[in-house]
Amino acid sequence: MSRLTLSERVVIECGIYERLPLNEIAKRIDKSPGTVSREIRTNRTPVSGEHYCGKDCRFASSCKTKSLCGKEKCYKHCVVCREFDCREICSRYNNKPCAILSRPPYVCNTCSQRRKCKGDRAYYIAQQADAAAKRRYSDSRKKIHTYGDDLISLDKLVTPLILKGQPLTHIWSEHGEEIGVSQRTLYRYIDKGVLSIRNIDLRRKLGYKPRKKKKEVSEGFLNLEFRKKRTYIDYLKYMEKHPGTPVVQMDTVKGCREQGKRLLTLHFCDTNMMLILLMRDGKADTVVEQFDMLTGLLGLEDFRHVFPVILTDNGSEFKHTREMETTENGKRRTKVFYCDPQASWQKPKIEKNHEYIRYVLPKGKSFNPYTQEDMILLANHINSTRRESLGCRSPYEATNDEAVLRLMYLMGLHPIPADEVNLSRNLLRK
Repeated sequence: MSRLTLSERVVIECGIYERLPLNEIAKRIDKSPGTVSREIRTNRTPVSGEHYCGKDCRFASSCKTKSLCGKEKCYKHCVVCREFDCREICSRYNNKPCAILSRPPYVCNTCSQRRKCKGDRAYYIAQQADAAAKRRYSDSRKKIHTYGDDLISLDKLVTPLILKGQPLTHIWSEHGEEIGVSQRTLYRYIDKGVLSIRNIDLRRKLGYKPRKKKKEVSEGFLNLEFRKKRTYIDYLKYMEKHPGTPVVQMDTVKGCREQGKRLLTLHFCDTNMMLILLMRDGKADTVVEQFDMLTGLLGLEDFRHVFPVILTDNGSEFKHTREMETTENGKRRTKVFYCDPQASWQKPKIEKNHEYIRYVLPKGKSFNPYTQEDMILLANHINSTRRESLGCRSPYEATNDEAVLRLMYLMGLHPIPADEVNLSRNLLRK
């Protein structure tokens, strides 16, 4: 049976004031008399009466009894005595509620003595009854509904995968039927501490650092030669003229120092797949070398197809625009655009995907001990992580472009079984 609505509760309140029997009220809202009776008794609003001297006895305000404690020379009324509680020793003590509350309509809405009555009362008010019912329903949904062996099995399934660094979205996408609860419920179980893992094991639960105040950008920087006709506004205009063109976002990831190896990342926005290329340094010439390597690997036509438009930031490693856009023979291979300074939100997908890299290679860790084979392994685990934005598929599963699939094959990229995905520091422990 569906729950009562506010409009139905208003009909019940009006029926009470009209002094209608419960069966007549039930007919008006097409419910059983028992449903109306339970509704009134469950969601009525109690009002505390005047308890004389804090005593809930019905006779407290007029009681003149003395010496209940056995002291013959005590002239104090027992109801005001602080040494003994008269309710525990008085035979006349009566705290039974008014008889009106124990028979239909179970409330004092229409009682003629309600303004004079000093006892505990109850009223049925539709809005308050509706709020109380919704609050009680909400509280019931917050309780843990998995117990015993089911909870133990859930813990054994989820905890090892979380400790591997797998996001809950990925785990739930792969084992949703086995888990038996929604993602939100799973988060709530962890928050309540019913599983072996805690909030601290969920990276995003730790929160973000406060954003730093943006620095003013000089006009000179905005007018640099490599940015001309390649600004974010130019990018938007180009995409408006060429709708549906695939976009690749590009960035670099630093290790512990300005010197040493860096990562060049290329993120395919339509599938969330990311390439990770290990560079010997962060110089602009080294970035151009990676473009030349990919062009040689794919061929010029396939490179144009896979990387038609690249959106990146204003780092000095990307200042050789002409060399990135054209081959050594002067043939165009891509179109490069630059975000506004200090506006990383203009390429949010690659910034978000960098979180997965930091799960395995935290900030402050040098990349010098690693090889390109290590980066291929890291990319395989990241690209095998299922995403809610892709319909609970992984970037590998969402990729169907033949040229991109050929690039994956040539670079040694391949899917990892869902339960073997490892996004913890143990993946590349060196």
